[in-house]
Amino acid sequence: MTTTRVVALDLAGRTAMVTGGASGIGRAVAARLAAAGAEVLVVDVDEAAAYRADLADPEAVDALPAHVDVLVNNAGLQFVAPLPEFPPDRFAHIQKVMVEAPFRLARRVLPHMYERGWGRVVNISSVHGLIASPYKSAYVTAKHGLEGLSKTIALEGAGRGVTSNCVNPAFVRTPLVDKQIADQAAAHGIDESEVIEKIMLDRTAIKRLITPEEVAELVAYLCTPAADLITGASIALDGGWTAH
Repeated sequence: MTTTRVVALDLAGRTAMVTGGASGIGRAVAARLAAAGAEVLVVDVDEAAAYRADLADPEAVDALPAHVDVLVNNAGLQFVAPLPEFPPDRFAHIQKVMVEAPFRLARRVLPHMYERGWGRVVNISSVHGLIASPYKSAYVTAKHGLEGLSKTIALEGAGRGVTSNCVNPAFVRTPLVDKQIADQAAAHGIDESEVIEKIMLDRTAIKRLITPEEVAELVAYLCTPAADLITGASIALDGGWTAH
């Protein structure tokens, strides 16, 4: 059993927004920031979210609250297909959710952060924001775009108390990954445990999936005073995948 070490964090009086916060990484991040005292606004297409919104709809994104001190751009989706067979509408949809929505949200909340002289933008990227894999053209493109957006926010927010960083996990045990495991097992005619070991963990040095709570703890650390000088960074949480 993996035990996550908890960093000291006080977000009393702060408001945090977490997209894709109804499950998986987003849910863990929302819970962690709430435990630190933040008022957490959970945005998701799921009905359980405090703010139900389709992030592919610009009007829905622009209607979300602007008085936010911590923005966690986490919402994402996956579609796997060879480029010649990749549906253009799916490619465009993924860019809207995973690049345009974070841009619109940052554009919306940054004036409030600047006014208060403090803010944190944490973008849940991926190892696929640093490297590529075949058949994931939309996802890889979106994560690389998010990386560039994060660095630009970091440079513009420097000197205003606002930092912007990417967290780059490898495979995290979430509903999204569980579905990929099941799909891969069916496609290859192998057991799900073999999918994890031989496909998902093939390129990692540490052979286990990441927990959502481990990602959430790194997000929390980036909100502490100790992380004031960490900005424009892409922090790999990948068990050594990108060390090769």
